[in-house]
Amino acid sequence: MKTSSAKNKARRLQQHIRDTLLKWAPDLSPDDIRSCSMGSGGEDILMSPRAREIYPVSIEAKNCEQTKPWEWIKQAQENSNGHIPMVVFSRNRSEPHVIMSLENWLKLVR
Repeated sequence: MKTSSAKNKARRLQQHIRDTLLKWAPDLSPDDIRSCSMGSGGEDILMSPRAREIYPVSIEAKNCEQTKPWEWIKQAQENSNGHIPMVVFSRNRSEPHVIMSLENWLKLVR
């Protein structure tokens, strides 16, 4: 796969995550949650302080056929900046899924 095709695939997942988060928090504006540009370091989904109150997570997005969950988790932890690290992953013709520690999941649902 060409690098440009892989980046487009990743960008589509980031935009899907952004749109889904905005759908579930209708009080937020599109400026509150943004998809990061491809190739930049850090979080893949950028959130305003207002969005962080609703979603206290740091999202690493992975859209690929090969799964490397331990590498993804490590990258999410390194980029989390004190927020709950979370990986959202997908592959072709598949819905996105989430990876996070059990303890962090419990923090979110309680």
